Amino acid sequence: MSTLGRHIVVEYYDCPAEVLDDVVRIEKGMEQAALTAGATIINSSFHHFSPYGVSGVIVIQESHLAIHTWPEYGYAAVDIFTCGEPVDPWVCYQVLKEALEAGNGSAMELGRGQVQLLPHTPKQPLHASTIDDRIKEDPQYKRNIWFTERDDAIALSLRHKGDVLFREQSELQRVEVYDTYAYGKMLTLDGMVMTTEVDEYVYHEMITHVPMLVHPDPKRVLVIGGGDGGAVREILRHPGVEEVVMVEIDEVVIRASREHLPEIASALDHPKLSLKVEDGIQYVTNAPENSFDLVIVDSTDPVGPGEGLFSETFYMDVHRILKSDGIQVTQSESPRFNTKVMREIYDCYRRIFGQDKVFCYLINVPTYPSGTWSLSFSVKGDLHPLNNLDENRAAEFTQEHKLRYYNDQVHRAAFALPGFVQQLIGLDQRPYGSD
Repeated sequence: MSTLGRHIVVEYYDCPAEVLDDVVRIEKGMEQAALTAGATIINSSFHHFSPYGVSGVIVIQESHLAIHTWPEYGYAAVDIFTCGEPVDPWVCYQVLKEALEAGNGSAMELGRGQVQLLPHTPKQPLHASTIDDRIKEDPQYKRNIWFTERDDAIALSLRHKGDVLFREQSELQRVEVYDTYAYGKMLTLDGMVMTTEVDEYVYHEMITHVPMLVHPDPKRVLVIGGGDGGAVREILRHPGVEEVVMVEIDEVVIRASREHLPEIASALDHPKLSLKVEDGIQYVTNAPENSFDLVIVDSTDPVGPGEGLFSETFYMDVHRILKSDGIQVTQSESPRFNTKVMREIYDCYRRIFGQDKVFCYLINVPTYPSGTWSLSFSVKGDLHPLNNLDENRAAEFTQEHKLRYYNDQVHRAAFALPGFVQQLIGLDQRPYGSD
């Protein structure tokens, strides 16, 4: 019986998890399957999901190929639909089986659109074309490859140019760099966005210049994490700094940033920088008392290698190694995304530094979950993030270095917390600095 299309429903089993979680490899395998079968590709759209899994479709003149993968089960489901005689869907099946390194596969072919059962209209509507006419067209192939960071309640998708610029599985995490259309080159760790070329300045300027311009004379600064180099770059804009110690646990993060994010990593060879590739928790444990004016904890979320940086024992050691007027600044999660952890963070800091010596301020980072992120400011002595700000000094510094986010007004405004944030971290309704 004659049909308009051939539809193969495919299942692949025993595929390597790393293959099924590689959006670029899957897109190229699907593309190769279509081309080998003689199809003409019009468009491709593929998404990588966090923590794992890929969905995608190749649109061809003759119909489409679609896939969804479950890396945790070594399983992929594929639909191959072709119309017209030239394209053999079974060729696609075999090419994809090899591309996905499937241990075995199964497929069932269905005839779609039985011609004998369809009404035939001899006179076609205006602008209509036959299948053969459409196949003769010469469309422009457009690729749509997407990175998606997703959890159970929220997701962020960024379209990138289709190739992974850097990918390496270190002993601790998967380090990748993508080239996105909207935000330039992007560093991810285990599928989570860490920084991008376009919006990195927000985080790096605010985690550094807020404490640096409150402290009267910061000489020695410790950065825990921060392997991309952005925090170090900003700290070293301050000429009075004598030494910056950066302790990054993963050498692969540093290498990826040097190779693909050189503007962010531009100060990693600065003579005032002491760069250590080791465990930041162990470094702080062994550091002498009263040895740093400022400690910045530029950590990932509390998973993987960053998990230990969210413990009370670690922050007690940070307090110990700060000088009497020292300041601790950390990233403290999002009030819209990880509220439980954020509340626990501020409770922990208050137990260590004191109820009235811990402050929260907010920044806007578009590529972080929810866009709104918080930073913490904790003081060992009597410095205050607003009362001890020299606005003239901050304004001059901002103008001299042509900063793109930080200025003295933003500094003050960042500490003006919405009511829901005050309630979340257990503050009363008075603004910081009021009597």
